[in-house]
Amino acid sequence: MHIRTLTGGLAAVLVMSFPLLDGPAVAAPSAPAASPAVAARVLTYDASGAAEFRSAVDRGAAVWNESVDSVELRPAASGQRADIRVLADDGWPRAVPGSLGTGTVYIGRQAVDQGHHTVRIAAHELGHMLGLPDRKPGPCSRLMSGASAGTTCTNAYPNAAERTEVEGNFDRAPAGALM
Repeated sequence: MHIRTLTGGLAAVLVMSFPLLDGPAVAAPSAPAASPAVAARVLTYDASGAAEFRSAVDRGAAVWNESVDSVELRPAASGQRADIRVLADDGWPRAVPGSLGTGTVYIGRQAVDQGHHTVRIAAHELGHMLGLPDRKPGPCSRLMSGASAGTTCTNAYPNAAERTEVEGNFDRAPAGALM
C-alpha cells in the first residue's frame, strides 16, 4: 500500500516536472508562502481625563493603529484599568512611561496655546508609550521631533524609521512585559 502511494506520488511529480513530448511544460501550481499571523498586542488607554483633547487622543491612537501592525491602541472599557492614562493640564505636553506600553500622557495646554497641532501632540506622546524617545531637533516628517518642527507642522504620522522601531519594540517584548 505504501509503495503504491509512494510510486504514484513520484510519478505525478515526474509528470509535472518534465516537459511533455508534444506540448509545453506543465508546472505544479505553487501555493503562496504562509506567514504566521501574529496578533497585535492590545494596549488600552483612558482618555476620560483628556478634557477638550479627547478626540485628538482618539485620532492620535488611530494614527498608530493605521501605521503599525504589532500593537493596537484601544479605548479602555468602562471600569477597565487602562495601560495608558491620558490627562489634560496647563503645562507642556509630556509622557511619563512605565514599562513598555504603560504610563501617563499629559496633553499640555501650553503647547496648544502656542499653536501646536493637537493630534500631532497626542500621537507624539503616545509614541513615547510605544518606546520612542524624543528626536530633537528634527523635521516635520519625523513625529518624534515634537515641537522642534514648529507650529506649522501638522504631521501626526510616524515616519518609516519610527514605525520600524515600534514594530521591533513589540515584536521583541515578551507578552508579560506589557501587563
